[in-house]
Amino acid sequence: MNLKNLRGRVAFIFSDDDYDVDQIVGVKNIRIQDEEELKRIVMQSVDPDFVSTVQPGDILVGGRNFGYGHPHYPPMTAMRALGVSCVIAESFSPGYWWGEMAEGFPQIACPGILDSVQRWDQIEVVWSENVVRNLNTQISLPFEPLSQSERQILGCGGLVRYLQSLSSNPPL
Repeated sequence: MNLKNLRGRVAFIFSDDDYDVDQIVGVKNIRIQDEEELKRIVMQSVDPDFVSTVQPGDILVGGRNFGYGHPHYPPMTAMRALGVSCVIAESFSPGYWWGEMAEGFPQIACPGILDSVQRWDQIEVVWSENVVRNLNTQISLPFEPLSQSERQILGCGGLVRYLQSLSSNPPL
């Protein structure tokens, strides 16, 4: 399945290794499900101006083992509601990675990304080449390729839709 390339600005860089995404909305808010409320509180303790500066298509960048801990869905629900298109990190915590991929939210493991981008750089994810390009510096980095089924999950918009597509078009 061909995925549409992603292009956007680096809206924020989470440079710490083992970053717990629950901090994005605050641990006390991890039970909130309302997208509008989540959009109002997202990143308040990290970057109070984030909501007013983020644009649809923007991209988040993270360090090693991004999503460490017991990740909950509200932080990334808020990011998706704001139009963030994906997370590119040095590496991911497996539980976080699978949870977000199942939601259809691209998670791209790209060793070296922290040293190759700055906030507000324009970057592009080129799926067919498995590279992330920094359009400001012209640096290209390879990312860890996704399996065919992972690409299909993203292409369908998440695991549930992928499974539904299989039931309506069973493989031979």
